This record gives sequence, C-alpha cells and structure tokens, in this order.
Amino acid sequence: MYEKSTNARLTLAAVAVVQFMVSLDLSVVNVGLPRIADGLGFGPTGLTWVVHAYALAFGGLLLLGGAAADTYGRRRVLLLGLGLFALASLAGGAATEPWHLVAARAAQGFGAAALAPAALALLSTTFPAGRARVTAFGVWSAMNAAGGALGVLVGGVLTEYAGWRWVMLVNVPMAVGAWALARFGVAADPPGARDGRPDVLGAVLVTAGLTLLVFGVVRTDRGGWSSPTTVATLAVAAALLAAFVHVERTTARRPLVRLGLLTHRAVAGANAYNLLVGAAMASAFYFVSLYVQQVLGTGPALTGLQFLPFALGVVAGSVLAVRLGYRLPARTLLVAGGLLTATGFAWFSLISPDGTFLVHVLGPSIVAGSGFGLCLGPLVSTATAGVAVHETGTASGLLNSSRQLGASLGLAALGTAAHQRSGPAATPEALTAGYALGLGICAALLLAAAALAGTVLRPTAPAPAARAVA
Repeated sequence: MYEKSTNARLTLAAVAVVQFMVSLDLSVVNVGLPRIADGLGFGPTGLTWVVHAYALAFGGLLLLGGAAADTYGRRRVLLLGLGLFALASLAGGAATEPWHLVAARAAQGFGAAALAPAALALLSTTFPAGRARVTAFGVWSAMNAAGGALGVLVGGVLTEYAGWRWVMLVNVPMAVGAWALARFGVAADPPGARDGRPDVLGAVLVTAGLTLLVFGVVRTDRGGWSSPTTVATLAVAAALLAAFVHVERTTARRPLVRLGLLTHRAVAGANAYNLLVGAAMASAFYFVSLYVQQVLGTGPALTGLQFLPFALGVVAGSVLAVRLGYRLPARTLLVAGGLLTATGFAWFSLISPDGTFLVHVLGPSIVAGSGFGLCLGPLVSTATAGVAVHETGTASGLLNSSRQLGASLGLAALGTAAHQRSGPAATPEALTAGYALGLGICAALLLAAAALAGTVLRPTAPAPAARAVA
C-alpha cells in the first residue's frame, strides 16, 4: 500500500513538472514576439507562424503520440519526448533566420506531442476515480496555470534583460530536469494491450491537412477568401483531411484514433469545448500581449508582470474547481467557467488607444483567468472518464490535439480578421480596433463553449467526499 501510494505521488510530481514546462513554453514566447520580429525580420503575419509551427506540430501529431504511448509504454514515450523537446529548444535559441526558428518550434511541437499525452495518460490511469482523481487533476490544472503565469513573466524578463533567444533556451534545463524526474521517479509501465504499430500515414495526412488549412486561412489577408490560391490551398487541405478519415476507417491496422471513441458523448463534447477554448485563449493572449506593448508602450518585462493577475486568477479558479468538484458535477463547472471567461474577454474588447493597465487590463484579466481555471480540471477529467485503460493515451492525445488545433485555427482566423480591421496603418487607433474585434470574437467563442457544455454533456455525480486510495 505504501509503495503504491509513493509511486502515485512520484507520478503526480513528474506529470506536474512536465505540464508546467509545456504550459510555460506556450506562453513564454508571446511577450518576446515583437523583439523576435525585429531580430529575425519577421513580417506581421509571418510572425504568427512562430506560434502556428508549434501548435500545428503539437496538435497534428498528438494522436500519434497518444497511440505510441498506449503501444510502447507511457514512461518510454515521455522520456523520448522530453529529450527531443530539449534539443529543439537549444536549436531555437541558436536561430539566425526566420525559418530556423519556425523549424525549431515545429520540432518542439513534435517533442510535446509525445510527452503531453503520455504524461496525461499516466495521470489518468494512476488516479482512475474518486477524490484522489479530483485532487490530481486539480494539481495538473494548477501547474498548467502556474506555467502560463510564469511563462509570461519569465518571457518578459528574459526578453528585456537577456535577449529573446532565452525564451527558447530556458526550456533546456527544465526539460533535462523533467527527464531526470521521470526517469528515476516514475515506474516503468508495460506496453499497451493493443498490438501493431501506430498509424504513421494517418499522422502525416492529418498534420499536412491542418497545416495547409491554417496556411489557407492566414493567406486570406492578401487575396481574400475567393482568390485562386486560397481556394486551391483549402481544397487540398480538405482532401488531405478526408483521406485521413478514410485511412482511419478502412486501411489503418492501428488507427490513430478509433472513430468509435468519438461517439462517446463525454469525449466528443469535451473535445468540442476544448477546441473553442483553445481558439479563444491563444488569440486573446496574442492580442493582449501586442496591445500592451505596441499600443500602451509597455516594455517586455513589465508586460510579463502585468500578465500575472490573469495567471493568478487561473490558479485561484483551479483551486476553486477542486473544492467545488466534490459537490458539483463537472458540467456545471464547465458552464460557469465558460461564462466567466466570456465575460472577461468581452470586457477586454473595450480597450482603447489611450487606455491604461488598471482600467483596461487588470479587471478583465482577473475575471477571464478565474473562469479559465475553473474549467481546466473538470474538462480533462470529463474527456478521459469512462475510457478504456488501453485508450487513455489516445483520449489524452485527442484532448490535447483539439486544444492545439483550436489555438492554431483560432489565431489564424482571428489574427487575419484583426489585421484586416487594422488596415495598413499601424497607428494606435488602428491596432486597437483590430485587437478589440479579435477579443470580442473570443468572448463569443466562450459563450458557444458554455452553451455546448450545458446541452451536450450529461451531468455527472461529483466525486465522493471519502478519501480514495491512490
């Protein structure tokens, strides 16, 4: 009993460190984007590919990573992903051309696609039910929030005082430390019960299709939706994604995702919710970061500090979700969290060219952050509850994939809409108009997510108050 409890605690610690690192990497780059653009010569829309490259590789290959974790063992895949993540971060810090950094960010996404579902699957199988599961996912969501919080702050400080390259290099010691913790703190798990190699062809098709889909959306700022290039790009993307579905249904011996899994009401509903949340959160971070720096004229270090209220709100919301998770069904928390986050984004959309941090940033940051934290843990728990043990890696990869897909598509579409609203003039008024439009759309996406949770997800009983044995 003691050994089992000790292994569970060590697994939770390892997963918490991994999630902190992945979350930090998602946010540490945002504050440094203006300096990265100046240092490597990115254009306004090309700069978004620093975000897209990571999100697309991460989201497109997460299903492969989840299937690999189920097949070859979660601990083994976790260690492999951490090693690749460290090497890619080192390469990004040495970039001298825009494509160097974009390629390094894509490689980071490959590593994260292996380590994230493996870590989440370890958490889900170690804490299958009860109060311990609520607590474990509460810790996971709190570390997710803490990583995002410190990522913005650390990114700002490093960009201003050490240079933008350190927003990449800072990942190296963390990845090495996480590798050591996982190597010596997590017991080796046997390969999954399912035989056969994961579907590499399916992974190539879905990643290529998603990449072209995002590329086509981004290009609409040049030629519009009806331009031949845009239409052709989106048509090829649709064909690749259709081919992926066909391969998964008919020819793949070991599909990346069993399509029957998507008929599971909780899995489908949680992933649709996650897609909308991912689109809104990635876009909002991008717009607010640029507004604070390019309109309000705040330096990177102070910008990172000004994001702390949002992150602390996420931590507070995550803690509250743990406490309420013993009394309220997950669906209730998802609806409440979605509505609260939507309120914060709607407040953000009232930004003005002559705004101030206290009036236009602080209040909505606290409201949106608290709402986001409230729904993080319940969302992950809902998406993996009731899934067979041999498919937990796949379900975890699917959930992470929907978040990254939403982030990439949302940023592509909303970034293009904001750029078109701003027009060629880079005045504070024009920039603010574009950012405000994007933030307003973010609010609408969260309202849709809350409505989806209230209508699609069935109510589930809260965790029992009695302590579960880990």
